[in-house]
Amino acid sequence: MQHGKYRFIVGFLAVPLGLYALFVVWPFIQSIYYSFTDWTGLSPEFKMVGFDNYERMLDDDIFWKSLQHSLFFALLLPLVTLSFALFLAFMINVGGRRRKGGPAITGVRGSSFYKIVYFFPQVLSIAIVALLFAFAYNPDSGAINSILRGIGLDSVQPLWLGDPNLALWAVMGVIVWSTVGFFVVLFSAGMASIPADLYEAALLDGAGRASTFFRITLPLLWDTVQSGWVYMGILALGAESFAVVHIMTTGPGGPDYSTTVMVLYVYQKAFRDGQAAYATTIGVALLIVTLAFAAVVMRLGRRERLEF
Repeated sequence: MQHGKYRFIVGFLAVPLGLYALFVVWPFIQSIYYSFTDWTGLSPEFKMVGFDNYERMLDDDIFWKSLQHSLFFALLLPLVTLSFALFLAFMINVGGRRRKGGPAITGVRGSSFYKIVYFFPQVLSIAIVALLFAFAYNPDSGAINSILRGIGLDSVQPLWLGDPNLALWAVMGVIVWSTVGFFVVLFSAGMASIPADLYEAALLDGAGRASTFFRITLPLLWDTVQSGWVYMGILALGAESFAVVHIMTTGPGGPDYSTTVMVLYVYQKAFRDGQAAYATTIGVALLIVTLAFAAVVMRLGRRERLEF
């Protein structure tokens, strides 16, 4: 009986594990192998060059800039996005005032409408979002500077994507706007599973909104927050940052490499410059950064599981 159970488990997992190994693990192994060659990406001929690509990467100023920007995104974007999403989800679900004849725990007025509004950016493709904000950031005809002129701030007309000191912040704002709705819905689902009795007991003890959030909501949502932090960090290091930077910025990655991130630099080296081997070297570095980020978040976020 036991052997039959194990055969069933192995048979059930064989296909998905095989597909995962074929389409995920094997490309990683190939990338590591190609990073030790001079492969251009097109020619079937290449030779081994040892650690030359890694030595070149360590001496590459643009690589270090892209690493700095990627780490900035990985550290700051999850903090800003998840904090904002937690605040909005809390207000939507349990942050309202008790209404006469209604339940003790409720969200702010119009919470159902707000959920739809906050989730709306998730319906749009990230490419569409990037294009919309590229137009909005236009210094001459963009909506943002037009609003500033409309309220009398004619002297405040920033070059949002043309100023090296502002461009990275402008890009980060777009990523926050496009992703916060997903986490609002995620945290709202988590808050819906928290027993209302806990909130009612806290209200009877005179707890305010801040105390209720930090002593009840956040501890019971901690596993969800931790998973969201890892997911948002991976988005910030990967596809989300690539799409926004590639579409919105000059170069792309400009001005003066002020918005170049690692995943964009991999793309440029592989498909623009025909240096696939060097691109895979940077990709290996990006893989290490991503794994290290996930490991650090999981380690620092470890705590006793709360049961209710």
